[in-house]
Amino acid sequence: MKIHEYQAKELLKKYDVAIQDGIAIKKLSQFDAAIKKLQSRGINQYVVKSQIHAGGRGKGKLFNPKNVTELVLEGGVKFTTSVEKAKEYASKMLGNLLVTHQTGPEGKIVKTLFITEGLDYKKELYLGILLDRAVSKNVIMASTEGGVEIEKVAEETPEKIIKVWVDPAVGIQAYQARELAFGLGLTGDAFKSFLKFIIKLYKAYEQTDASLLEINPLVITNDDQVVALDAKMNFDDNALYRHPDIAAYRDLSEEDPLEVEASKSDLNYIKLDGNVGCMVNGAGLAMATMDIIKLAGGEPANFLDVGGGANKETVKSGFKIILSDKNVKAILINIFGGIVRCDRVAQGVIDAVKEISVKVPIVVRLEGTNAEEAGVLLSKSKMNFEVAMSLKEAAEKVTSVLAK
Repeated sequence: MKIHEYQAKELLKKYDVAIQDGIAIKKLSQFDAAIKKLQSRGINQYVVKSQIHAGGRGKGKLFNPKNVTELVLEGGVKFTTSVEKAKEYASKMLGNLLVTHQTGPEGKIVKTLFITEGLDYKKELYLGILLDRAVSKNVIMASTEGGVEIEKVAEETPEKIIKVWVDPAVGIQAYQARELAFGLGLTGDAFKSFLKFIIKLYKAYEQTDASLLEINPLVITNDDQVVALDAKMNFDDNALYRHPDIAAYRDLSEEDPLEVEASKSDLNYIKLDGNVGCMVNGAGLAMATMDIIKLAGGEPANFLDVGGGANKETVKSGFKIILSDKNVKAILINIFGGIVRCDRVAQGVIDAVKEISVKVPIVVRLEGTNAEEAGVLLSKSKMNFEVAMSLKEAAEKVTSVLAK
């Protein structure tokens, strides 16, 4: 689960992590009160930040959603010392379409703004924490190239990325914090400030069950203090039951509607750009199915894992979600019957197709418990199913159907 910058900073503040102060607003009528509150804290320069689940906001462009060719404002993050100018920026951001390199041309509507203090600083750094699954440790990545996408730094100047691996059973050690600080070339008060900052940041990452905590940029202020100018946090969905306060941050309007609908039926769904709809049980099998479809010359339209307990209702829900994607021209059902019996899945497929109008070709491959009985059910249904005996055959059949 992803959250907005202002929400991430609310969390970090609880762990005493130094952040850029600010107030979130959802209506322009809330702007004046937010400014007065910031001024009462001694703040007299401001940054107006669009809040969407995508990076590159500062370099993005805002368009009128009713006329997507009408440019409203260059940049979704604006600095000013003028209250009037800040309000003008806010009026041009709220309710408009922000397009960045991460959103793609479809962009995202700005529904929330974060009005923050404008900080004077002399250096931008990068800092990120995430799980390195290859070694079962958390890795802290730091770079002197702050304000730049870390992927670009990794591609063009990988030597500028410092990595320190932390054993989750032990936690971050003082020598590791110093290693990062030395690697960033910090000295004096900035060095001391960073050591306190990284210890608190790692604690926030660990105790919130985050899967990613990224500060880009992390800044060194003119008085040598380390402050999070931005904050991005993602969380392990499987651990959210332990954090109802974090789960409450979920913004469904920022998520794909089909993925939201799938989650209601306990289906794991991710929309892709192809035209072959996939319905599979098990994440590993789903990945293999998509690979085989590509090898056969096709393009998967989605990742859909109906789980180990696939039945008529989950299959029916899966069909509805897959067919909601207008790009889908054929469906491949690939079920391995281990916990679930293949004949039950076959009956679920038959019942679901009878109940909802499925006008695209369907290729079915069922293997495992009661696979033979499943084949008999499908053949007796007198429905337009293509039955395959192997995954390779299924992929070839679904791609040949599309070629007709």
